[in-house]
Amino acid sequence: MNKNLNKTYHESAIQHVTGEAVYVGDMDGSTQMLTGKVVFSPHAYAHIVDYDLSEALNVKGVHDILDFKRIPGHNQLNPIAMDEPCLADGAVNCIGQAVFLIAADDMASALEAEKKIKIEYQTLEPILTIDEAIKNDSRLINPRRIETGDPDTVLQNSENVLEGTLNSGAQEHWYLETQVALCVPGENREMTVYASSQSPTETQLAVAGVLNLPANQVVCEVKRMGGGFGGKELQGNHVAAWAALLADATRRPVKIQLSRDEDQKYTGKRHRFKSEYKVGFDEKGEIQACIVNMNADAGMATDLSIPVLERALFHAENAYYIPNMRITGNLWKTNLPSNTAFRGFGGPQGIAVIENIVDRIARFLKKDAADIRYKNFYGKNDRNETPYAQKVKNNHLFTIWDKLTGSGQYWKRRKEINSYNKNNKYTKRGIALTPVKFGISFTTSFLNQAGALVLIYRDGTVLVNHGGTEMGQGLHTKVWQIAALELGVSYDKVKVNATNTSKVPNTSPTAASSGSDLNGMAVKNAMTILKERLTPCARTMFEEKYNIAAGKNLIFNDGWVYDESHSDKKIAFNELVERAHKERISLSTTGYYKTPGIHFDREKGKGEPFYYFAYGMAISEAEIDILTGDAKILRTDIVHDVGDPINTNIDMGQIAGGFIQGMGWCTTETIKWGEKGELLNYSPSTYKIPSIEDIPETFNVEILKNVPNPPVIRKSKAVGEPPFMLAFSAWLAIKDAISALNNHQSEPYFELPANNEMILHSIENLKNSF
Repeated sequence: MNKNLNKTYHESAIQHVTGEAVYVGDMDGSTQMLTGKVVFSPHAYAHIVDYDLSEALNVKGVHDILDFKRIPGHNQLNPIAMDEPCLADGAVNCIGQAVFLIAADDMASALEAEKKIKIEYQTLEPILTIDEAIKNDSRLINPRRIETGDPDTVLQNSENVLEGTLNSGAQEHWYLETQVALCVPGENREMTVYASSQSPTETQLAVAGVLNLPANQVVCEVKRMGGGFGGKELQGNHVAAWAALLADATRRPVKIQLSRDEDQKYTGKRHRFKSEYKVGFDEKGEIQACIVNMNADAGMATDLSIPVLERALFHAENAYYIPNMRITGNLWKTNLPSNTAFRGFGGPQGIAVIENIVDRIARFLKKDAADIRYKNFYGKNDRNETPYAQKVKNNHLFTIWDKLTGSGQYWKRRKEINSYNKNNKYTKRGIALTPVKFGISFTTSFLNQAGALVLIYRDGTVLVNHGGTEMGQGLHTKVWQIAALELGVSYDKVKVNATNTSKVPNTSPTAASSGSDLNGMAVKNAMTILKERLTPCARTMFEEKYNIAAGKNLIFNDGWVYDESHSDKKIAFNELVERAHKERISLSTTGYYKTPGIHFDREKGKGEPFYYFAYGMAISEAEIDILTGDAKILRTDIVHDVGDPINTNIDMGQIAGGFIQGMGWCTTETIKWGEKGELLNYSPSTYKIPSIEDIPETFNVEILKNVPNPPVIRKSKAVGEPPFMLAFSAWLAIKDAISALNNHQSEPYFELPANNEMILHSIENLKNSF
């Protein structure tokens, strides 16, 4: 293969570094473009008694102000649950719910108009916590359940039983590019939407719905996003719908971009969970039965909370075989912005519970937690069926364990840490090893499909359109590589286009870590079709040029087409394309792919919701200051399974980045709301995402080698979400350090995130128990 195909940099790397990369906020909708401003509710729960827009409409530079009565179509952003109005109608259900839309020449005029809007609210008592929601029976859906075996009976007969509650906190996406959309009206009320959205089709349909237009009159295009992490899977639709309403009303382009403060205060977060558990186990530490009851804070509307909760249930056992288990999931409605998708999509909240349980079992038995994990791994003695009856195949847990415990020197370092803790009074160290087994596929089965449109031009260059979106994760780079490799041409002959609903319709969201799996296969399918069309023409050219009959299978490689048995006799790809065009052979085609064999019966709680599992493992070492509660991660070692990587550098970046974002959720990122439902910390000065100083002082990341994943594009595996959960090693290393205060003799109080406040509280509780 041409050496150019070994390029490993991100396809937009140069544009990113030079600042030439164009984001929606950089786009100019012409001199006619107006600035859109959303007027958000200041109350968590209130009736709208009356309002007057007349004075605000007279502000110089203001072109229009819309309320819900001015929506031509459906006042709805969730067409399935029908519980999230585009603009408030008679009531507001959270601080940050959109009430009015302002179109003005500039932001100064829009802000002046906002001040002059007169609105009277009758405030009501909001529900702001999971406990309050449970007390008020503010349930969003009926409970979801997955069950296997007879957990109640086995728990009654278990040698040892532990029970408890784990609270896990919310998390802000903190993508660098805030929510933004530019809408440009066309003739006959057509609308073009330039969106920062992980779901172009959902954005298209949301805009069509509020404008009362058919989908074929709305085009959504996504060039790139400045980060998404799930926060733009559904909530990117909101700002697009608002901008489209203003553009339709004024017949001028309108751009809306939330300020950093607005974005953080008014958009959904990772779901808070309160999970209660009870576990039975024997003296060896093998788990015999477990019951988990999960309670999730959905916020004011359904959003994506149902599939998030379902994925939490699917991952409640993580990498461990538990023969008797019941997992119940509950969704509770509160008066906070609708919580939404976030990297891991419920998986982290489910895995956190079982990892804390295993840690408790080890401390109870006075054993090392790594030993307890190993004893319970899937795969020992044919223990390979999940609670939802899917077989765990191609299990790499033991291979990763052997590699990581060796390279990470777990047992040697455990002894060194024990010695350190005996000799240091005011600082303590801890270590933890945690695994991840993460299911890959959308758990909503019909979303596991993708399309592509590939065009070959007469000069031999190729334009690839696919349904995935680029948010910095390198999807376009991987598709670029796949296209070049499958068609056998060099990178410089291939361009990956902006995602556009008029080129590839009915796209699934770029989420569930499935972007490369789905769209890569759709592109491969298109390339196969094109090569089959070109082959008869190539065979004719081969025979004409060399007077030799070509073999059965021609090879497309390195810009040439040839018969393997006569590799020195070649036809140039660009010459083949020109000849094919003259012979009236179509040089464009669509490609399509759907993930085979996945299904799940929600009533029975059984099925195969995942195409495969990705595996990983991490060891982290932490040090805490028992006087200040400060914690730092001294070292992290990771071995992660990505099959045969399509792009090693991008996969390494995703593993490291996922771990660091997970570490933020587990340690520093704390969201606090006030008594009235207002977000109290909405800037980087008070909301602490990880900085360069928080990265482990020694950070070793390794991709597991020689583990191809044959059913998937180029034998690869998804990598976006699974590494996030490796951060539990940092979380539990901190707990291990706290536990060292009394030589691991009693269980510390522990929650997530393990911030300074929680660490000090835990230390104080532990001291009082001596």
